[in-house]
Amino acid sequence: MTDIEIARKVTLRPIERIAEKLGLPTDAIEPYGRYKAKIPLKYIDTSKVKRSNLILVSAISPTPAGEGKTTMSIGLTEGLNRLGKKATVVLREPSLGPVFGIKGGATGGGYSQVLPMEDINLHFTGDFAAIEKAHNLLSALIDNNIQSKTTSLNLDPRTISWKRVIDMNDRSLRQVIVGLGGTGSGIPRETGFDITAASEIMAILCLAENLPDLKKRLGNIFVGYTFDKTPVYARDLKAEGAMTALLKDAIQPNLVQTIEGNPAIIHGGPFANIAQGTNSVIATRMGMTFSEYTVTEAGFGFDLGAEKFFDIKCQSAGLSPKAVVLTTTIRALKYHGGAILDALTTENLEALEKGIPNLEKHLENIKQFNVKPVIAINRFVSDTDAEIDLIRETAKRLDVRVALAEGWAKGGAGTLELAKEVVEIVEAATEDFTPMYDWELPVKDKIKTIATKIYGAEHVDYTSQALRDLKTIQNLGLEGLPVCIAKTQKSLSDNPKLLGRPKNFIITVRNIEIAAGAGFLIPITGNIMRMPGLPAKPASENIDIDDQGNITGLF
Repeated sequence: MTDIEIARKVTLRPIERIAEKLGLPTDAIEPYGRYKAKIPLKYIDTSKVKRSNLILVSAISPTPAGEGKTTMSIGLTEGLNRLGKKATVVLREPSLGPVFGIKGGATGGGYSQVLPMEDINLHFTGDFAAIEKAHNLLSALIDNNIQSKTTSLNLDPRTISWKRVIDMNDRSLRQVIVGLGGTGSGIPRETGFDITAASEIMAILCLAENLPDLKKRLGNIFVGYTFDKTPVYARDLKAEGAMTALLKDAIQPNLVQTIEGNPAIIHGGPFANIAQGTNSVIATRMGMTFSEYTVTEAGFGFDLGAEKFFDIKCQSAGLSPKAVVLTTTIRALKYHGGAILDALTTENLEALEKGIPNLEKHLENIKQFNVKPVIAINRFVSDTDAEIDLIRETAKRLDVRVALAEGWAKGGAGTLELAKEVVEIVEAATEDFTPMYDWELPVKDKIKTIATKIYGAEHVDYTSQALRDLKTIQNLGLEGLPVCIAKTQKSLSDNPKLLGRPKNFIITVRNIEIAAGAGFLIPITGNIMRMPGLPAKPASENIDIDDQGNITGLF
């Protein structure tokens, strides 16, 4: 059966019942229909957050289709609840770009899903739309100020990097010219569109601690320079008040349910390439307030999303994760061992053996943060016993816990082995989570630390533009911000063709962008796409709706 067919077999519980199970009174939530609700921020209890166990689900370097972190996160939560632990899964919201593009939705799969999957994968509670509107309001205010003769800040259009956003894959919008049409239509200039998930507003929302903090961060967005080289921020345009007003509901996390009727909190959806790639601080704290175990995920492989989760989100919010579940698939290891994509479902122990160094590097990276890992083998029907045994033997050799996970096929019943391993790690934990670097280090030192210790690079090169950007950062007094390195997810290096565990490579920083509102710097390596295009056969071609309003084709 397809994911949507499995979801349709489930009788959804009213959202008030899910709130009760989480520990909220039914009149505390703000329902969005029968099966979705917003949770007011006032219910976060920092004392309870400190007593909860935060579990991060990450992955090895993925194949283009992804390795099932969301399914793993949901399945693990179901398994923990079956063991009698009060557990909540906290996830990112899906972007419409992948839904209609190539990867599909982001609600898990099989018998490890969050529901209602159609609503979550489409408009949900309108958070993405609110973020899009707040972002584009600032865009409009910038162009209005450039044209104004009375309130102009004397903005130099050449220095403005703030674009517009839309939550859709549309390559034709990557580069556009605005302001055409003569007098009254604005000043012509080059700009473009990013996808909404790549907006700094999204990153800000997911790091904000409350409404006042959100407003302050929005005001700190760096816009550009005046003609006399004075820096301009969103607060100079008096934009932050109206932008915050647009986000007053979007800042509240969303409550839904898993297939097995357990609480799920879904909120925010920043890119893992250029932002922190994880759900909001607010959502994580809300889950930890009401749960003994809170399971969350970080986008792409451990080298991208998880590093940013640890070094940016955890440091910013004072979170201390207790364990890392490393989602591992046999197909991905064979891919990194040289097998072609079309042959990943065929047993190939030689390619699997050659791909194992990728797994080893990610395990080494987890241990550098002083957190215990467990390898979760996300089983596919094509996996053979011999291939699974090879992963188990590797885990034994490395003295790392390992569990077979079959959440897609069996839900919580298929993740009990994994859940038990996680509980044992938590109950025996003696280590304290340690970030990779101190934010106060020089920017170059922070980049070098990640490039050499996490990616395995020999050293870091800088283009002349990147060196100029470093001077700008110094002049603006922003050297104390953490670094959020933009890099391909396909390789540990900045070259997507270097699979497995590459060595003796150089990371090249092309330029460094400033996300002063979000509170981090973005060193750009390689070619990072912020506005994806649709594939030759987009997933939207398979999506339809019948006369009764039943949607088909979502996955």
